This record gives sequence, structure tokens and C-alpha cells, in this order.
Amino acid sequence: MSSVQPTVIVLASGQGERFKASGGQVHKLQALLNGKKIIDWTLDAVRASGLPWHVEDAGHPGMGDSIAAAVRATLQSDPQTPGWLILPADLPLVKPATLLAVADALRSADHVVPMFNAQRGHPVGFGAVYGQALSNLKGNRGAAQLNIAGEAIELIVNDKGCVTDIDTLQDLERVERLLAGNQ
Repeated sequence: MSSVQPTVIVLASGQGERFKASGGQVHKLQALLNGKKIIDWTLDAVRASGLPWHVEDAGHPGMGDSIAAAVRATLQSDPQTPGWLILPADLPLVKPATLLAVADALRSADHVVPMFNAQRGHPVGFGAVYGQALSNLKGNRGAAQLNIAGEAIELIVNDKGCVTDIDTLQDLERVERLLAGNQ
């Protein structure tokens, strides 16, 4: 039986090299943000959305490889999946409402990008029509290599978290200040 909603793919395969190079002592997804691991913040938002989800953390060589593996895995468990929301695991402040808004927009569009203050954010939504192309991705460019940006519906969201990722120790400190209300 097919899921009614698209599947959130949480990308957690990266090496976190920039975080370590900036002084981080652990992998960025294991770093603590207000006492909780970054990945747990992201997963809490995904769980709160109620959407089906899949964590891809097998250590693939590039983001494209990670997306492809996750799409293939979800198609194996549900060949009729209506689409995917691609969400890097380093976005701890993303709101469940944003996930739901992108999922809802996929009902009438095949490619949806959330926008906050004219910035492209995540999760990026792809309808089932992109299943084959996504499952064949390779390399570091992720889904950007599909060259379909002009086809995306830009969905305006009120969610700074969809554009607030953590790549460095300084990013982590900035997010801590955001949570404290000091930025």
C-alpha cells in the first residue's frame, strides 16, 4: 500500500569535515545544541510532522550517492511513493510546519523549494516523476545536478530554520544564540 504522503529523506552521510576543521571535536551531527545532538533536533521535527521518513547515514562518497541510495531504499519498501523531501540532517531548527507545507505543495507540483527571505532552503520536495533521476544521482552536487531549478515552485515559508544549517563550530554558536533569542 502506498503512503499518502511523500517520504522525508534525512541525509546524515556526510563526513562533517568543515565542522572538524573549524575546531569541532565530534562529528557535527553528534555535537550538542542546548544539550541535545544536532541530528536529534532535526529528527524531532521530522517525527513531529507525522510524515514517513528515512535516515540515510551509510557514509556514501557524495550527497548525490546518499540521495540515490535513500530513494532506492524507499522505492523498495513503497514502489508507489508519491515523492520525497530531501532534508540535510544539519538543519536543527527546521519546523515541522515547513515539512508539511512542502509535502502539501507536492500535491500540485513536482518540484518544490522552500524560500525564506529570498533564500532557497530545505527540505526540497520532488514528486514521484523524479524517482528514476534521483535514484541515479552520484557525486557531491546532490540533486542540483538534475538542472531543474527553473521548474521549481518557490514556496515562501516563515522558517529561518530551513536556511540555518550547521557546517562549522561558529554556525553552532550562532544557532545557540538564535535559540537564546540573542540574534
